[in-house]
Amino acid sequence: MKLLHDLVREHASSTALAVTAGDGALTYAELDVEADRLGHLLSTMDVLTGDRVALWLPKSTVSVVAMQAALRLGAAYVPVDPLSPVDRAAQVIRDCAPRVVITTPEGARALGDEFTTACVTLGGGPVEPLPPVRSSLDDLAYILYTSGSTGVPKGVRISHRNAMAFVEWAAVELKAESADRFANHAPLHFDLSVLDLYVAFLAGASVHLVPQETAYAPRLLVELLSAQRITVWYSVPSVLILMARDGGLLAADLPDLRAVLFAGEPYPVDHLRALRSRFPAIRLLNLYGPTETNVCTFYEVTDVPADWTHPAPIGRACSGDRAWAERDDGSPAAPGEEGELVVDGPTVMLGYHGAEPHRGPYRTGDRVVLRYGDFHYLGRRDNMVKLRGNRVELGDVEAALQSHPQVSEVAVAVVGSGMDALLTAYVVPAAGSAFGLLDAKRRCAERLPRHMIVDRVRVVEALPRTANGKVDRRALTGTAATPGPGAAPTPGPPPGPGAPPGPGAP
Repeated sequence: MKLLHDLVREHASSTALAVTAGDGALTYAELDVEADRLGHLLSTMDVLTGDRVALWLPKSTVSVVAMQAALRLGAAYVPVDPLSPVDRAAQVIRDCAPRVVITTPEGARALGDEFTTACVTLGGGPVEPLPPVRSSLDDLAYILYTSGSTGVPKGVRISHRNAMAFVEWAAVELKAESADRFANHAPLHFDLSVLDLYVAFLAGASVHLVPQETAYAPRLLVELLSAQRITVWYSVPSVLILMARDGGLLAADLPDLRAVLFAGEPYPVDHLRALRSRFPAIRLLNLYGPTETNVCTFYEVTDVPADWTHPAPIGRACSGDRAWAERDDGSPAAPGEEGELVVDGPTVMLGYHGAEPHRGPYRTGDRVVLRYGDFHYLGRRDNMVKLRGNRVELGDVEAALQSHPQVSEVAVAVVGSGMDALLTAYVVPAAGSAFGLLDAKRRCAERLPRHMIVDRVRVVEALPRTANGKVDRRALTGTAATPGPGAAPTPGPPPGPGAPPGPGAP
C-alpha cells in the first residue's frame, strides 16, 4: 500500500494535466516541483515529521500543492473551512496546534500574531527534490474537523492507511484510468474530496476543482460538466437535485460522463429515478460513511423500481471494512431487525485530535436494517443531522445560540427535507428581550461555519419536555410557536447565508 504523497511522485515526469482550479492548472511535473518548492520553504519554518500544517485557503491549486508539501515532510495537513468566520477558524487552528498556517494575506491579517503564517505563490526556477522522510502507513496524514455536540469542533485523525484503503478500493471499483477527468465539488475540508483528489492521482488522471463561488450555481455546474468533459462526478444528492431542477442536467448532452457518485444524505427516490432514467448507461453509486470511516459501505443503483418508496440502500461493506448492526444491548441484530451500524477495518480513524487513540470498531450512531444483504439507513440515534449533505450537530448550534444574553433556552431542529430543509431555532427569550432571526444569524455567523447558520427562528414560551426532563425533539416541530422579529424563513442558497467572509470568500 502506498502513502498519499507517493501518488503524485509516481507521475512526476508526466506532462499530463493533474489539477485545474480557478487560479490555473498544473501538470503532474509542475505539481511535483511546486510541492517540493513549498516543502523547502516549510522546512525553513521548522516543519518536521509529526507536525501539523493548517490550510486556511480558498479551493485552489495552491491548496493542493500545500497538501502535498506537508505530506512530503512527514507532516499532516489540516484544511480549515475558508468561509468560516475568523473566530471559528482560529478555534480549529488553535485546537490542532499547527507549526504553520498557510493562508492568504487577508487570512494572515485576520488571524493576527497568534499563529505563524505563510502566504504562498506558485512559480519560480528549478528546485532540488525534497529528500525523502521516513513515513509509515499508520502516520497521521490529515485532520478533518466536524461539528461537535458540545459546541467545540472535533478533529478526526486519518492515517495514510485509513485513506489509502478507501482510495485503492474506489480506484478499482471505478476502473479509474489516466484518461478520466474527476470533478471536485466538495470543499477540501469535507471528506468527499478525498476520492476526487487521490483516486485521480492514483490513476494519473486529472481533477477539476469546482470554484467555491460556483458550488451552488446549478447552470454553471452543468456547463462545467460539459466543458471540462467530466467523466466522474461526486457530490451530495442535494446538489444533483439542484442541477436537475434549475441547471438543465436532465436535458444536457454529457457523452463523457460515465459515473455519478453521491453521499452525505439520502437521495429522494423520485429524483433518483429521474436521474437513472435519463442516463441509463452511466453508473450510479450511493456511498456511505461518516468522516470517522470515510466510505465504508456502498450500493450501485442499477434500477429504481416503481414500487420503491424509500431512498436507495447504503449497501454493503467496502474498502476492506466489516459492517454489522447491533441491538441496544450490544448483541448482533438479525436481518430485518433495526440496529446501530458498527464498522471495523482499515478505514476507521486513528481517533479524535487531543483524545485517546481509537481502538476497535466504530459505532456510527446510525440506525440501519439489513435486508437481502444490503443495509438500509433509518436515521440517527443522537442529535447529529445532515443538512444539504453537511454534518450538523444540533448541540453545536444550540451552544452558540445559548451563549447569547437574550436567550433563556433554545433547541434546534431541521424542518423539511432536501434543498427545502430549514435549520430552525426554537427560542425561549430572556425576560423582556426581543430575540429574533437577525440576532440568531449574527451569533451563528460569529461562531459557526456557514452551513450551520439558522434559517429561521420560532419564539416559544417553553420547550416541550419528556418525562425525564429532556427536550422532546419529536414534539418540538409541532410546538405552537410565534415568529420572532424578522423570523420569516430565509433558506437562501446552501451552504447558508450570512457568515462573514473567510480568506477565500468571493
